[in-house]
Amino acid sequence: MDAAEQVQQDDDIDLLIVGGGSAGLPAAIFAARRGARVLLVDHADRLGGSLWVATGQMSAAGTRLQRARGIEDSADLHFEDVMRISRGTANPGLVRRAVDHAAVTFDWLMEEGFEPLPEHPVTGFGHEPYRVPRYYWGREGGISVKNVLVPIVEQLARDGAIAVRLNHAVTALTTDDAGAVTGAIMRGPDGEARTVRAQAVLLTCGGYAGDPEVFAARNGVPHYNAAPWPWSRGAGLALGESVGGYARGAENLFCNFGTLFNSDSFPARAVGRIEHFPERRQPWEIYVNAAGQRFVCEDIDSVDAREMALFHQPGQRYWIILDHRMLAEAPPIVEGWTREQVIAAFAAGGPAFVTADTLADLAQRAGIDAEELARSVAGFNYGVETGKDFFGREHHPLPIAEAPFHAIRLQASAVSSAIGLAVDDELRVIRPDGTPIANLYAAGEILGSSQTMGKAACGGMMVTPAMTFGRLLGDHMIPLEVRR
Repeated sequence: MDAAEQVQQDDDIDLLIVGGGSAGLPAAIFAARRGARVLLVDHADRLGGSLWVATGQMSAAGTRLQRARGIEDSADLHFEDVMRISRGTANPGLVRRAVDHAAVTFDWLMEEGFEPLPEHPVTGFGHEPYRVPRYYWGREGGISVKNVLVPIVEQLARDGAIAVRLNHAVTALTTDDAGAVTGAIMRGPDGEARTVRAQAVLLTCGGYAGDPEVFAARNGVPHYNAAPWPWSRGAGLALGESVGGYARGAENLFCNFGTLFNSDSFPARAVGRIEHFPERRQPWEIYVNAAGQRFVCEDIDSVDAREMALFHQPGQRYWIILDHRMLAEAPPIVEGWTREQVIAAFAAGGPAFVTADTLADLAQRAGIDAEELARSVAGFNYGVETGKDFFGREHHPLPIAEAPFHAIRLQASAVSSAIGLAVDDELRVIRPDGTPIANLYAAGEILGSSQTMGKAACGGMMVTPAMTFGRLLGDHMIPLEVRR
């Protein structure tokens, strides 16, 4: 009797996997190849989870691709880099397990057909760089990873090695008198509740960034970005808490360096990307907060320093201030836009693109403090004239002096979930006293980005750990009495 027939007959299986994304898919593949009877359940109508919308950035040290390109690297160096970039805030036990097994995961993914970009690996892009090139992604971002994993699972399902239930929500976990998890209750499109008995349950159902209310409740700030996978609604985190688990990672909340939303109706979609990386475009403009004050050296070469500076600003919001001459002479500040497109955006207006004939009017229209903005501009212009910028900035070719004046609003936002379900180094869900909840495991974004990245953005330290943990759990880390 195959896995699908067994589920249909008595719902008594070896492993229930809740969530078919970057952790759940490898877990299902390796558990099925091990001979386990696997039921993979997902609330969405398709497999892949957040891989549909993720950038799919991966990092792994000691891969065959690195060796083929003469790059010497090791898991130890990878671990040191993650802990350095995260300033020691990442979970060392989980990071250690992730980086120690990342190369095997990445090599396996390539064996299954994944193709990284031709110039990869690289040291970094958009995040604080690694010291060694170990950073990879595909031409289609997360979809490049999805396009490898999903067909494998679909074939295993056709072969009867895996049972897949889409459009099914797990609404509760079941436990015995000792508190051990014994299975779950799930509800399908027909609304009927069914109980599934399982030797073990693996929660791989993502974070909470797809639900604005849950995001605001967990993070304590509004949710601005509509980009996350809409099915990431915090259900897995709530399931784990319902049987004694707990959430952790709030101390590691952090933000990106702002997203360009030309809307006040949030969550919103980005309308463009600001080129704020000095190595690609030196800044001509200044950045000011809601009080009209500069808060960072605009040409500092550390992404992390810029992000941490914004994290501490009111509302995690800032404005880019420039004048008419900068608009005419500086390279366009919106990535991929021509100068004419930027000018057209200011002409069209909206909350993010503001123009005025005086700095005072600009401040009033943008909603920032006019007196402080005037002081900030005067201070910046002093630095242009003398070469002694108050913030130590070195690139300042023009003063802000020629009307009309312009402001572009940027808002810090998140596309992933920092807070997650607490697990031990064996990926067993734990109680506040550190004891594991029997038969319950978790992997992927449900753990929170704060565990594998800390209070920072460490390149490739979400997708790769998710796949690695899923692979290890499915292959051997979850003890199962496989009944053939």
